[in-house]
Amino acid sequence: MESIVYLLNGLSEVITPSNLLIVLIGSLLGTLVGVLPGLGPTSAIAVLLPVTTMLDPAQGLMMMAGIYYGSMYGGSTTAILMNIPGESSSVPATLDGYPLAMEGRAGAALGIAAIGSFMAGIIGLIGLVLFAPILADQALKFGPPEYFTLMLIALLVLFNLTGFSFKKSFIMGLFGFLFSLVGIGVTTGMPRFDYGFSFLTGGFEMISIIIGLFAISEVLKGLEEKRSTKKHVKIKGVFPTKKDISVSKYPIIRGSLLGFFLGVLPGISATITSFLSYDLEKKVSKHPEKFGKGAIEGVAGPESANNATSSGGFIPLLSLGIPASPPLAVLLAALMIYGLTPGPILFEQNSEMVWLVIASMFIGNVILLVLNLPLVGVWAKLTEVPFGILAPIILLISILGAYSVRNSMFDVVVAIIFGVLGYVFNKYQWPIIPFVLCSVLGPKIESSFLQSMEMSSGNLLIFIQRPISLTILLVAVVFLIFSIFLMKRTKNRIMQETGEQMEFS
Repeated sequence: MESIVYLLNGLSEVITPSNLLIVLIGSLLGTLVGVLPGLGPTSAIAVLLPVTTMLDPAQGLMMMAGIYYGSMYGGSTTAILMNIPGESSSVPATLDGYPLAMEGRAGAALGIAAIGSFMAGIIGLIGLVLFAPILADQALKFGPPEYFTLMLIALLVLFNLTGFSFKKSFIMGLFGFLFSLVGIGVTTGMPRFDYGFSFLTGGFEMISIIIGLFAISEVLKGLEEKRSTKKHVKIKGVFPTKKDISVSKYPIIRGSLLGFFLGVLPGISATITSFLSYDLEKKVSKHPEKFGKGAIEGVAGPESANNATSSGGFIPLLSLGIPASPPLAVLLAALMIYGLTPGPILFEQNSEMVWLVIASMFIGNVILLVLNLPLVGVWAKLTEVPFGILAPIILLISILGAYSVRNSMFDVVVAIIFGVLGYVFNKYQWPIIPFVLCSVLGPKIESSFLQSMEMSSGNLLIFIQRPISLTILLVAVVFLIFSIFLMKRTKNRIMQETGEQMEFS
């Protein structure tokens, strides 16, 4: 009941004209970047993060939430219209969405995707309101050993599910942790690893690293690929028919529930839940032979599961400080840039801001549904924008964003260097997300480990002697085995459907 009161107070703040405008702009910007071929939610957040830093923290976070939801919706547009899944979680949308588009029913497919995303988002946010405070309250019982165990296991699970070898993920994570050590020590308060250079005393600015790895590297990657526009099919009808809605209502409900409850679990990505939803709808359908040839249920279920998983991922993110996907990992970095530390104390120390952001997500979902249905044709046209025009715009925004945080050319140089590194990592299939996660979580892991060692006088057995810490370890092993099984199954499906290996997201 207390959560409902906080939520209502947050809603009353969000519906003020200035805050509504912020959420609207965030949703539009997120969708705009999300529909551009090659730029998924992770890149969208990275490119637009500097824009939000110009606002006060509350409005910046509201805009960031709108960008996140908007980009998640935008990802289905290229999958349906152009048969180009920007990320692996969008692959199921191509299986029936593109055949529908070829039949002249692209509007119906995009409309159902928008409606399914809206319903999934609302169901996921209701779950967030109900469960996140409870989980955060229970997590207040955690001490340094429990925090260290939780973060370490979360990293190991995510390392194993990035679509790359565990060895590569571990090496990248190690480098990320080493970079987090540069600057002021978390326990000593003294400079370290600055080698006498004053510009290293403050450490590396996370925004510059994110911009380089996800935005500038994407420009370099696109220039190498010489991306060209691909003509999409014409849209004849924007809104789904009554029959489409009737056929899709149960797949939307099933996909939303499946995506949300699995999305709360560590290591279960949107890719896994979207494929599970597609398989489920094919099994329960009276006409399974229509799947792959233009079944509207094949769009409704997976798209709902995709977005519900994204909403469910906010529960461990806000309650425990554990991101469940690459976009949420970047979002975690954004929260920490704003001075917020996701975890149990977040709901106690910054409850007003947290509930304001959650309330803005409800409003943002409504805005996306109201705007995106009539704007389907506009978003479709954006997919034809030449990359030669997009590249310099993205590059300019990236450089200005890197400079604006601390008004430092050093941050611009860091962004450019990491842009080149990100391009090289992508080219030779070295995962970026473990590097980002360990850079962000490095100080928290370091402080919780050192505090644990002080508590136990240097005895490492403390992590298995404490009941909660031991329980986390055992549960994590079960989830890890379950996640690996589902991941391998899903990878095989992606190979079958696309003929290529895609990175999980």
